[in-house]
Amino acid sequence: MSHRPPDPKLLSINTATVRKRWNLGEIFEGCARHGIQGVSPWRDQVQTFGLTESAKMVRDLGFVVTGYCRGGMFPGSTPEEIVAARDDNRRAVDEACELGATCLVLVVGGLPKGSKDILGARAQVRDGIGELLDYARPRNMPLAIEPLHPMYAADRACVNTTAHANDLCDELGDDGLGIALDVYHVWWDPYIHREINRAGKKRILAFHICDWLVPTRDLLLDRGMMGDGVIDIPSLRAAVEGQGYEGFHEVEIFSGQDWWERPPDEVLKTCIERHQSCC
Repeated sequence: MSHRPPDPKLLSINTATVRKRWNLGEIFEGCARHGIQGVSPWRDQVQTFGLTESAKMVRDLGFVVTGYCRGGMFPGSTPEEIVAARDDNRRAVDEACELGATCLVLVVGGLPKGSKDILGARAQVRDGIGELLDYARPRNMPLAIEPLHPMYAADRACVNTTAHANDLCDELGDDGLGIALDVYHVWWDPYIHREINRAGKKRILAFHICDWLVPTRDLLLDRGMMGDGVIDIPSLRAAVEGQGYEGFHEVEIFSGQDWWERPPDEVLKTCIERHQSCC
């Protein structure tokens, strides 16, 4: 396990981390004020603030957009729903290109409404990613499959292990396709180090950090700040960097009862401190 503190220049803030009290422009200004060089905005925030203005601020402030959240949600109950998801994902690719993002993060979607067919949902995900690749590859926008914790299999993502994400990359091809590794979702996996080695440098497109609290009070909105939970973040960082990953460490915290209630400047200062002391 590596105890070497990470390069502070590699800290990125996923804009969900301070979304409750600041709009996107305020988040960008706050990150710049604190010397944070990486950001990862969410689509709803960009759409509210304006794509053109968001892209201008990114350029003016010299940010690296370490990922764009999010594409995906491929499964549908009807052909019309599947087509609507396809069209929305193409728009997400276009927005990511406008922002200069390093990748479009895919939260692939769960079971269609009323369905219990998880194998069918996973087939729709495979087909949806394959179709989106045909659109994204000519635009040089990499797609990053984010495996989510199994508790989200029904409603958010039926890709739940890094092995499954690797399998999809094997099947669909590595050109423009990889994986976003979020420690919150993969820390529990007994095969995670094997699958990180299998992914290698080429497939690891993003690395997200936060912590798993015990107890967890809310399955969506109770992520911990790095160091407050049980995830061995340094070992996972060492594993991805051991494969040659040189990208950012993106803090993504959904915390309805804690960090979202705090002053955003305090949250960003804590992210900077914990990135150095706990990662």
